Amino acid sequence: MKFKTLTAAAVGAAALVLGSAPTGQLGFATASAQADAVRPEVGKSLSAASAMIKAGKYKDALGKIQEASGVAGRTAGENYMIEALRFSAAQGAGDGDTMAHAFDALKGQGRLAGPQQLQYMYAIAGTYSRANDDAKAGTWADRYVKEGGTDPGAKAILTKSQFKSGDMGPIIKSTMDEIQGEVKAGRTPSLDKLNLLLAAADKKGDTSAQSYAVEQMLNFYPSPKLWAQVLDQTSRRKGFSDRFNLDVLRLRLATGNMRGVDDYMELAQLAAAAGFPEEGKVVVEKGISAGVLGQGAEGARHKRLLDLMVKKIADGKATQAADEKAAKDSHQGDALVNLGLAEVMRGQGAAGVQLIKDGIEKGNLKHPDDAQLYLGLGQYLAGSASAAQATWRSVKGNEGAADLAHLWIVQSRKR
Repeated sequence: MKFKTLTAAAVGAAALVLGSAPTGQLGFATASAQADAVRPEVGKSLSAASAMIKAGKYKDALGKIQEASGVAGRTAGENYMIEALRFSAAQGAGDGDTMAHAFDALKGQGRLAGPQQLQYMYAIAGTYSRANDDAKAGTWADRYVKEGGTDPGAKAILTKSQFKSGDMGPIIKSTMDEIQGEVKAGRTPSLDKLNLLLAAADKKGDTSAQSYAVEQMLNFYPSPKLWAQVLDQTSRRKGFSDRFNLDVLRLRLATGNMRGVDDYMELAQLAAAAGFPEEGKVVVEKGISAGVLGQGAEGARHKRLLDLMVKKIADGKATQAADEKAAKDSHQGDALVNLGLAEVMRGQGAAGVQLIKDGIEKGNLKHPDDAQLYLGLGQYLAGSASAAQATWRSVKGNEGAADLAHLWIVQSRKR
C-alpha cells in the first residue's frame, strides 16, 4: 500500500524522531591522569592545545597535540592526556575518524570505565551523524546500544543510518515492538513513531506493518483529513479491486468524508445496483439533509433518484420470498450472502446475519474473503460491534477485503 502523502509526512516526522546528534565536549582529565607526571616538553604543547580547545580552535589544537605525540619516550600518563585531548579537539572539529582512533587508544590503556566508554561511543556516533556519515554513525550507535547504552538519541542515530541504507527490516521490528509495548501498557505511541513505522513499511513494501501503522494512527490521532487520505490511498493501491468501490464509499459516508454530489449519487446508485435500495434511499436522504443533494439545477434529478429507490424497495419486497428460495436452492453461497446483507439493510439484523452465515457455510463462494467482510458489516449494522470486529480480524486476501476490514475495525470503535 503506497501511502505517498503520508510517507512524505512520515519522512519529515522521522527527522524529529531521529533528532540531532549529541553535542558538547566530554570531560577527560580523571584523577589518575592528573596524578601522572607530564614532562614540560609534552605539557607545553598540551597546555596550548587545551587553550585552543577552549577558544574553539579545534584544528589548531589537533596540530599542537600532534607535536606532543612526537615527543620520544612518552609515559602512559602522557599518552593518556594526549589521546584525551585529541578526542576532545577532534569532536569539536567534527572529525569522527580521529575520535575513533583516540578512543581505541584510550580504551587500550584500560583507564576508561564502562560508563565512560559508552559516553565516548555515543559522542563518536553523534559526530559521524552530524557529518552525515550515516554508515559509520550507525556502526558506533549500534555498538553503544549493544554494550548497554540507553540514551534514546543513539537509537535515533541507528534508525537514521538504517533508513538511509535501505535496511528497513530492523527499523520495522524495533519500532513495531515499541509501539505494541506502549499500546499494551495503555500508553499512546507518538505520531512521529507511527510515521516512522509507516515510512519504513512503505519503503520495504510490508503491507502488514503498513496496515498496523495506519490502524494505530487512526486509533490515536483520528481526523477527517487522515481518514480521507487513507481511503484515497487505499483505493489507489496496486491490486485493489474495483468491486470494492461501493465499500470505499460506505466508509467515506461513515467517516464524514463524502466529497460532494458525485459521491452521494454514486454510492446510492451502486448500492441499488448491488441489491441494497434501502441503503441507497438512506444515502440520498442524508445527502438532501446535508444540503448537498436536492439543490440547484440538479435538485429535481436527485429527488427522482430518491423516488427510484422507493420503487426498488417495493419491487424487492414483492420478490423477496422468491429471491430467498432461489438463493437457498443455489449450489453457491454468494446469493445468500448478498440477500442476508440486504435483509440487514431492511432492518432485519438477526435474520440477515444468519442468512450471510448460511451462505458462507454453503460454500462455493466466488470471493470467500468478501463474504467475511460483509458478515462483519452485517453484524456491525445489526448492532454487534464486538462480533463484527472479531469477524473482520479473520479477513485475508490482497485485493482489498483485508484493507477494508482493518479500516472498519477502527471505525467501529468510534461508534
